[in-house]
Amino acid sequence: MTAFLIVLALVALVVIVTLVKSVRVVQQQTVGIVERFGKFKTGLQPGLNLLTPFVDKVRYTIDMREQVVAFPPQGVITEDNLMVSIDSVIYFQVNDPVRATYEISNYIQAIEQLTMTTLRNIIGGMDLEQTLTSREEINEKLRYVLDEATGKWGIRVNRVELRSIDPPASIQDSMEKQMRADRDKRAAILTAEGMRQSAVLSAEGQKQSAILTAEGDKQSRILRAQAEREARILKAQGEAQAITTVFNAIHAGKPDQGLLAYQYLQMLPSIAQGDANKLWIVPSEIGDALKGLGSAVGQAAGITQKAEGDWHAPELSNGEVAELDTGAAAPAAVVEADNAVREAIAAAESAAVGNRGQVPTTPAVAPPAPSQEPPAAEPPQR
Repeated sequence: MTAFLIVLALVALVVIVTLVKSVRVVQQQTVGIVERFGKFKTGLQPGLNLLTPFVDKVRYTIDMREQVVAFPPQGVITEDNLMVSIDSVIYFQVNDPVRATYEISNYIQAIEQLTMTTLRNIIGGMDLEQTLTSREEINEKLRYVLDEATGKWGIRVNRVELRSIDPPASIQDSMEKQMRADRDKRAAILTAEGMRQSAVLSAEGQKQSAILTAEGDKQSRILRAQAEREARILKAQGEAQAITTVFNAIHAGKPDQGLLAYQYLQMLPSIAQGDANKLWIVPSEIGDALKGLGSAVGQAAGITQKAEGDWHAPELSNGEVAELDTGAAAPAAVVEADNAVREAIAAAESAAVGNRGQVPTTPAVAPPAPSQEPPAAEPPQR
């Protein structure tokens, strides 16, 4: 009984081991490489797979997802013999697991070495300036070379990125100084450009200001000249109208010799008040002399003995016409004029006495009564 149980346990163990060897579960995005007696037989797809126990063996498990490998910094010499340190990252994916298993022993190490040699070839044909400014070009060239080389391994390189390009410390210091000098140069150029534009704009503004000032001065002078011309024209017209109005008023009032004598006698006191007048002699026949003077002045100035003609009195500001004394009012005006003449004679005599300290030879004549008629005017004596 004991031997039977041992045999049964051995059979069960063999069955369990056989089942374990026969069944294999493969994860998603993973391919198993199956070998039979050391030779490739098939590839296991994701899921549950059955194998021939003790004959088939899963030799490799290949990850079909895209993989990222970062390589350590590598020293590369540029065309101008400068050592730079480049850190790169490779993005690749296995397309053919069989070729990736049997064509290359370690494809990751192979990609790393291929990346280093390709970088040396690419960077060796560029100077430092091109190396620092041509990352996209370097990435594209490196990806093309790696993809072409790893195609026979069943691997496709998707992207290549250069994480850093570090030149030596002395070169970095020189580059910083160069960049600082270049920026100072550009700042000085921009400052000079700004000053030039400012000067140009200021000159343009001054030019426009001078032009506008000259135009304004010109217009002002033209307007002043026009205003002065119009003012003179208006002044001349006003004087002409005033002269015409006075001339018409004089002829409309019909002046005679008595009025001229009256105006002359009104000036005698003013003449007598002068400081240079030392002696005045008033004759007793001053009345007859004044009559003769009025006649002589009237003939010398072209004034007739009696104003004639159809003259109209000037209009007043309110549109009315000044009334003239005619008819019965004329004798009263004549009497008033004679009285004024006598008063002027008396004032002249008094002024003469005051200047000389003498008594006049002829006393002043008393004015006649207002009701008396004025004496007739005598003809002028030649």
